[in-house]
Amino acid sequence: MNQDKSNIRELINGKAGLAKIILIVFYCVGIFGLAYGATREFFITLTPVALLLSLLVMIIYHQQGDLAKEIILFIIIFTAGFLAEASGVNTGRVFGSYSYGEGLGFKVFDTPLMIGINWVLLVWCTAVITDRFKIPVILKIIVSSVTMVLYDVLMEQVAPAMDMWKFDDGAAPLRNYTSWFLLAVIFHSLVRLAGIKPVNTIAPFVLYIQACFFVILLIIFKLA
Repeated sequence: MNQDKSNIRELINGKAGLAKIILIVFYCVGIFGLAYGATREFFITLTPVALLLSLLVMIIYHQQGDLAKEIILFIIIFTAGFLAEASGVNTGRVFGSYSYGEGLGFKVFDTPLMIGINWVLLVWCTAVITDRFKIPVILKIIVSSVTMVLYDVLMEQVAPAMDMWKFDDGAAPLRNYTSWFLLAVIFHSLVRLAGIKPVNTIAPFVLYIQACFFVILLIIFKLA
């Protein structure tokens, strides 16, 4: 049985290159589609597809530990992340006064369900990346959380143009980033307290390709 699992893992890891190519092609097509006004509206509707594709790839390359514990953790992060966003968008007390557009798809309480998935993806990707460093756990939590905040800073620059969300004052307030950091710290602390070792062959690449996607779009939108 252990040999079978080893063979399956080797087969999956051996095809990581193909998965990366698929992600690169998908996001490159998205960049070109969003760059042109005539196709932008259609490609904005594909944003949830991009998140789900990233999630699917992450699931395929997920190296299972305690599956039951991991599923519970992911559900907690999804639910807590979604509820924090729902509270924030309806009260303006968590992240500031903002509203969601249609770019992230179906909404409940004026909050897209995809935002919960986004929290799960970001927490897991950053946890996998920092777990590769031989540093104290507390530093892994802090570095992972800071990385998530920096990623949010980048997303904020293109979110309005992609009809994902926008702040009433035009720019995200400091409260948005402090809240992001605190939530990230809580989620990453849960990962470590649960004793889960975050291992995923393709998780770092997913974060890198998404960051490059937003950087390129930011440049395109600024030059337009």
